[in-house]
Amino acid sequence: MSYKVYVDVVAEFSKDGILRPRSFTWIDGQKYEIQSITDIRRAASLKAGGAGMRYTCRIWGREAHLYYEDDNRWFMESREDIRTEE
Repeated sequence: MSYKVYVDVVAEFSKDGILRPRSFTWIDGQKYEIQSITDIRRAASLKAGGAGMRYTCRIWGREAHLYYEDDNRWFMESREDIRTEE
């Protein structure tokens, strides 16, 4: 089972109004740079629940999904039960 983990994200808006995440900080304080974004679409997290804009990102050569919820929060999926403040 996967769990929803809220993360801090550094993002920017382009002059065309496109929101692009550039990096995120995992709950242990480790910062990860996003190498590229290969897909952006509205989608549900079937593993952890929740929905929003799903950014398919390349981080250290691996694919990861970063979600931007309608309440302006970012989350990722974790296989571990990591409780975060909501």
